[in-house]
Amino acid sequence: MFLEIVEASVHYGRGPRAAGGDPPRPAVDRVSLALARGEIGVLIGPSGCGKTSLLRAVAGLEPLSGGRLAIDGDPLSDAARGLHCPAEARRIGMVFQDYALFPHLDVAANVAFGIRHLPPAQRRERVQEVLALVGLPQVAARAPHQLSGGQQQRVALARALAPQPRLMLLDEPFSSLDAELRERLAQELRGILKASGTTALFVTHDQLEAFAVGDRIGVMHRGRLEQWDAPYALYHRPRSRFVAGFIGDSVFTEARVVRSPGDLPLLRTALGDLAPPPGLPLPAPSPDGRLDVLLRADDVVHDDDAPLKARVERKAFHGASFLYTLRLPGGEQVLAHVPSHHDHQVGDWIGIRAELDHLVAFPPEPGPVPATPPLR
Repeated sequence: MFLEIVEASVHYGRGPRAAGGDPPRPAVDRVSLALARGEIGVLIGPSGCGKTSLLRAVAGLEPLSGGRLAIDGDPLSDAARGLHCPAEARRIGMVFQDYALFPHLDVAANVAFGIRHLPPAQRRERVQEVLALVGLPQVAARAPHQLSGGQQQRVALARALAPQPRLMLLDEPFSSLDAELRERLAQELRGILKASGTTALFVTHDQLEAFAVGDRIGVMHRGRLEQWDAPYALYHRPRSRFVAGFIGDSVFTEARVVRSPGDLPLLRTALGDLAPPPGLPLPAPSPDGRLDVLLRADDVVHDDDAPLKARVERKAFHGASFLYTLRLPGGEQVLAHVPSHHDHQVGDWIGIRAELDHLVAFPPEPGPVPATPPLR
């Protein structure tokens, strides 16, 4: 593998002690992941989960307190050996949220900042090459303030690409841009990185960005890497309850394991009986046969002819669709993506049915099952 991170941990100072006097939890806790040459990896997770701390450790801006990391077989950090290669010697490019373009320099001079050691002719050629790569060959003589936010971000990317880094690190590069521009730039970013053959590690809190950019995506939680996987597997085969609940619009609903007439397992839910795909192993249920089934918003289909009805509690307009929050007669809550020409009002009852291509179930969480109040 090109980028290898093995059992990496990062501590910041002493920090607050955990409950019971235990040592403080590390910002990054024994994280392992790998990227092949030319792959793009993305780290996502809630605020404070450790994704930026891990990125800073890869950059050399934070020392590892445990574990090791290497790029292309070159060891850069190894806590056990006391090895810490300085950031400036790692040949890593970085793009941050605030672009950090020099306002007193034009675009060409900004892009050339990291390649001043090259002869002038070669430097000019490289500047034009990376500006063309990011789709901005015409702005070389402009000042940064004459560019849009999206153009400034692409100039920052060109500047980071100019020295031909071994690895590109991007920390929430689109967070200051509006949602529509973020989605478009995320797709453009992937094309630029792939065209240049650049291996990259990208941090974002936006799932749409993560799925638009990443070959592999890692979900972090409380300093740990919950899952590092291809986007499809992450969405359809989450390995933990946290990943299942964090990715996409979803809820858990209670199910009981029963047997069909053919002695095959069925999951009895408030939406009806669900048949696990053949060969899919189910987790061990609780002693009374309970499991929790993940229902994503695209697993619940609006069907006027369905016998099961649900009341619209909330609705969010997403352009082509609404995200409806629905309450079943028994009190259970589900979500549904519904085409926007079905514009129901809060309080309306609509027909729904379950249509699951991938069934994801987990053992119930310990403790009593909370009672759900019925609709009134």
